[in-house]
Amino acid sequence: MPLIKDHQKKTQDISAVYDMKEKLGEGSFSEVRLAQDRRTQKLVAVKCIQKRALKGKEAMLENEIAVLHKIKHDNIVSLEEIYETPSELYLVMTLVTGGELLDRILVRGTYTEKDASSVVGQVLDAVRYLHNMGIVHRDLKPENLLYDTAFEDSKIVISDFGLSKMEDQGLLSTACGTPAYVAPELLEQKTYGKEVDCWAVGVIAYILLCGYPPFYDENDMELYKQIVKAEYEFDSPYWDDISDSAKDFISHLLQKDPGKRYSSEQALQHPWISGDTALEKNIHVSVSEQIQKNFAKSQWKRAFNAAVIVRHLSKKTQSSAEETQEEESGAASCI
Repeated sequence: MPLIKDHQKKTQDISAVYDMKEKLGEGSFSEVRLAQDRRTQKLVAVKCIQKRALKGKEAMLENEIAVLHKIKHDNIVSLEEIYETPSELYLVMTLVTGGELLDRILVRGTYTEKDASSVVGQVLDAVRYLHNMGIVHRDLKPENLLYDTAFEDSKIVISDFGLSKMEDQGLLSTACGTPAYVAPELLEQKTYGKEVDCWAVGVIAYILLCGYPPFYDENDMELYKQIVKAEYEFDSPYWDDISDSAKDFISHLLQKDPGKRYSSEQALQHPWISGDTALEKNIHVSVSEQIQKNFAKSQWKRAFNAAVIVRHLSKKTQSSAEETQEEESGAASCI
């Protein structure tokens, strides 16, 4: 794995360098643990990856590392160093302690459009930076937006670059991401680009203002049909107190045609972000009630099997053996 070898440090035992503490989270072939540098006492987050679990996924990890080494932005999580032992790889990341975006909204006393606008503005600034660097994140969603600290004025940080791609690697066509946030062109088997990130920002902005997603169905296939048609509403009474400017902003991002969709630069210039059109009325009660109702962890961590979805949308008929093979392939490339 040449990209990893270029940056790694060898050690026989990671515990000689870091005091490994409790688990913070886990993925399909890794877990993230709190750790403390034995020399400096600095707290960090360490992504621990079993080498044997990496078989067939090496390119995915190499890509994530290459992207993280390339970027440096206040609103993006930082990769500090990489260690390798005979059996594991360790990605040492800056520790962010403020929790997930939606969880923080729930514990606030007040919450306004202005607060939502501030969050979306920070995300867009980071997305503009990524796009200017030729990087597409491909998995923007509230769970990947973290507060840097527990302080009220903490900045937002984008995390999880496992599905990110650099545009100079060629045309993007792999269907991947998380169900409710993927853009229509991705589901329609078209080549796509950084516009998919702007669509995802539109979905996030919508959620931040009402507490539920613009596209939802218990049945994944029905959900994808909604997305492909870009069918959504600003439902009453949840949107009655939301400004026309906010709705206009979202409408420019949730645009089915990627050629007409706002870029990150255009979105940053919209008055809801750069001006004073975001209202300061407290919408906390309504939004937090809907977040609690609609974002139970079990509901929103469904795996997105891209191969299956694309197959159904294109109405192809295949044998059971082919279905099994494609499902495994899709899961490997997107989870």
